[in-house]
Amino acid sequence: MSLKAVFLDFSGVIINDEAINQELIADILLSENLRADEDEYTLYCRGRSDRACLKDILASRGRILSDEYLDKLLKSKAQGYRQKVEELAEIALPENLISFLTQLKEQNIAIGLVTGTTRSEVEYILKRVELSAFFDVIVAGDDLQPSKPEPDPYLLATSRLNLDPLECLAIENNPVGITAAKEANIQVVGISNLYPLRMLQRQANWTVDDFMEIELDRVDRVLSRIAS
Repeated sequence: MSLKAVFLDFSGVIINDEAINQELIADILLSENLRADEDEYTLYCRGRSDRACLKDILASRGRILSDEYLDKLLKSKAQGYRQKVEELAEIALPENLISFLTQLKEQNIAIGLVTGTTRSEVEYILKRVELSAFFDVIVAGDDLQPSKPEPDPYLLATSRLNLDPLECLAIENNPVGITAAKEANIQVVGISNLYPLRMLQRQANWTVDDFMEIELDRVDRVLSRIAS
């Protein structure tokens, strides 16, 4: 089988935490005596690491932060995230996610997370929803400086599994993540739980509404053809 690994984004793909993240970034801006702007959040934060988000959104307001101060803000955000999630009665998972992950395991396809979310947040959520055992590799936002849409997070994931990018598939729900995967020479499925299907179709190799619509055999045939 040419398809050896499937990489998923975390925020918006594994867990719908966009509203939590946006609220926490707004709180940080308020603590800096700045008012949050939804368009700025979309531009600087959606699909990107917390570090890149805060650094760039504050720079756009004329605030250049030292690494030490940025680390302090990131720690505050992580603590706030944990508190918000702990207040939830349950964490709803996307329909058919577990069935899809189980299918990958049954076919001996490695599963990875490639995300801008910090490792502490990712591992806390995965443990709480009992998904940790599914994942063979995690590349989190605090593992490296470059953030999506740069290809570095995906390239790090492929190197950790000792795989060629053309043996992998990425699942993303936003243009920033799709760009990162394609820049890493990885085929991409766009899942339309945030942006409309027609918008994702302009960028992704395939688009679906649901995990079980992903045709792994078809993906494998395409990868085989590309590699030959």
